[in-house]
Amino acid sequence: MKNSSDGSLSIKKLIPIGIIIIVALLGFIFLRNYLSFEVLSENREALIQFKDNNYVLTSLVFIGIYIIIVSFSLPGAALASLTGGFLFSLFPGTLFNVLSATIGATVIFLAARFGLGEYLSKKIDAGSGTVQKLRDGLRENEISVLFLLRLVSAVPFFVANLIPALVGVKLRNFVLTTFFGIIPGALVYTWVGVGLGEIFARDEAPDLSIIFEWYILGPILGLCALAAIPIFVNILRKKQ
Repeated sequence: MKNSSDGSLSIKKLIPIGIIIIVALLGFIFLRNYLSFEVLSENREALIQFKDNNYVLTSLVFIGIYIIIVSFSLPGAALASLTGGFLFSLFPGTLFNVLSATIGATVIFLAARFGLGEYLSKKIDAGSGTVQKLRDGLRENEISVLFLLRLVSAVPFFVANLIPALVGVKLRNFVLTTFFGIIPGALVYTWVGVGLGEIFARDEAPDLSIIFEWYILGPILGLCALAAIPIFVNILRKKQ
């Protein structure tokens, strides 16, 4: 492989994304038993006491751990969101969750772009056919498509971070759509986390299926429809 700055592929460029993949695999193997609801339940009183005595430090440590979880795709992102609500209430818990997830997503985005994004982007630009058309369509509706990737939970978070980097999405648009696009889901998870104290007292597990209730899912689908409007408008203009 060549090692140049002309967008060609090189070993050096693959190091960041390679590290993320390796750490993600190791985390899945060794950390999944530690980043669990049971561990949070067992240590809840110590966490609350430490937070009450060291609020700023706890906030910074929480944000740092959340960023690491997302950056390396470690198990426990949903648990981290619940913990944000449990420790910091709906606000600033939601803000901490959204900020941390956005920074972590941006780390993956930049690592993928540095490693493969520029190379694949040039290959697509030099090519033709279906892939080129998909790329052009994304460029025309970049913000709308990125919002949909965030609002539709069917798309895995890691994939939603990786694909934009590989097709040449602008960093600014990626960050903005990530931050604002994950707010609805973050609100729900943080809200559930706020009630963890009562759940712990009953020795139960949190019911995350609440996100599929219509009073929660309805507004999110409405946001999806709003995000999709510009795409359909562009399609209609082309047909006309």
